[in-house]
Amino acid sequence: MRKRIQKQMKKLFYIIFAIMLIAVSVNMFLGPHSIAAGGITGLAIIFESLFHLHRAITILAANVLVLVAAFFLLGKEIFFNTVIGASLLPLFVRVIPQFMLVEDPMLSMMVGSVLFGIAVSIMYANRASSGGTAVPPLILQKYLKLSTSVGLFLSDGIVVVLSLFVFSVDSFFYAVFSILITAITMRSIESGINKKKMVYIISAENEAITQDILAKIKRGVTLVPVIGAYEREEKQMLMVTLDARKYQELLAIVNAHDEQAFMVADTVTDVHGQGLSYDSGSV
Repeated sequence: MRKRIQKQMKKLFYIIFAIMLIAVSVNMFLGPHSIAAGGITGLAIIFESLFHLHRAITILAANVLVLVAAFFLLGKEIFFNTVIGASLLPLFVRVIPQFMLVEDPMLSMMVGSVLFGIAVSIMYANRASSGGTAVPPLILQKYLKLSTSVGLFLSDGIVVVLSLFVFSVDSFFYAVFSILITAITMRSIESGINKKKMVYIISAENEAITQDILAKIKRGVTLVPVIGAYEREEKQMLMVTLDARKYQELLAIVNAHDEQAFMVADTVTDVHGQGLSYDSGSV
């Protein structure tokens, strides 16, 4: 019970931190340069310019509608995963000061977009959402069978195109680049967190290498029968999946037993299933 509470508190801390980053990104980097890079925050920047309405009010009103839609159209699970972030975002946008921290619009756009990407990645890692345009793509997927990437492109695209009629052409292109940088940041973080090595080893010392991998690295080893095309000789190939930071340790083990061993290593970013880890069932 105590561990469960600690886990929930840790998750809440990460969500709050991510929401704070989003608010900082909007209030200090994107908003001051009129960069409406999609989403409810982008729409709020546009509405603030058109109607002199504080962006926090727009975000609050939009997120209330999003929460209602999530509850009735997507179910309670998605609703509860969204409610914390959707409730906190307008509060943080209202509390965190609005000022131009970086005068150069290009640099400000880049910093704000990276912060935004980091924040959204943290939210996704904790199965949470700040509301906004994260929910409509799920609705489109469920009822119109559109992929979430297409739904997100449509919802963000509408906001970005709308900014073209409110702000300058420069702001429009900054918004487009902001979305791209945010997506690249998210992808980089996802790949970095989940980065693994898939290693294939063929050696005359397979047994000794296997024992050391099991004992020292604590990773499972799969034996794969292979046949060399030239000699037609059947051999055993070792297949190991491990964290990238453990690769040098594996390399040292192989070299200690057989410096002439044949090795092929590849970087992978998405590994699932049982039996991939000696000690925990997953890598």
